Amino acid sequence: MVALSFGIAQPGDARADFRLCNNTQSLVGVSIGYRTKNGWVTEGWWRVPANSCASLIEGQLSSRFFYVYAEDADQGGQWRGPVFMCTSDKEYKIDGIKDCFARGFERTGFFEIDTGEQSNWMVRLTEAGQTGASETK
Repeated sequence: MVALSFGIAQPGDARADFRLCNNTQSLVGVSIGYRTKNGWVTEGWWRVPANSCASLIEGQLSSRFFYVYAEDADQGGQWRGPVFMCTSDKEYKIDGIKDCFARGFERTGFFEIDTGEQSNWMVRLTEAGQTGASETK
């Protein structure tokens, strides 16, 4: 189980979005999963440069739970969790989370964010939460 030290989710500023801030020294690729009226959707990849933020979902949030997977493009670490969803190596928007391999996608572990039904939210990724990062000295 991944500790919440990877990024503390907190309500963001007055803008109604789901934002992700990359508080690392590396470029990070990010995917997000969420439930809609028609079922599960996963989307990626957002490229979030070091020490910057990006809106992954713009406008008021329509779901309480969101799921995030991120990769450190420079050091090779990941922020992942126990909730498996479909992803692709290239930019994607995938409907459904079942039979990923059979449909030509990867099966990737996402971590859960509970927004508490807030209309906006911010997640911060830090080096402390990475798993599998290469050692550099």
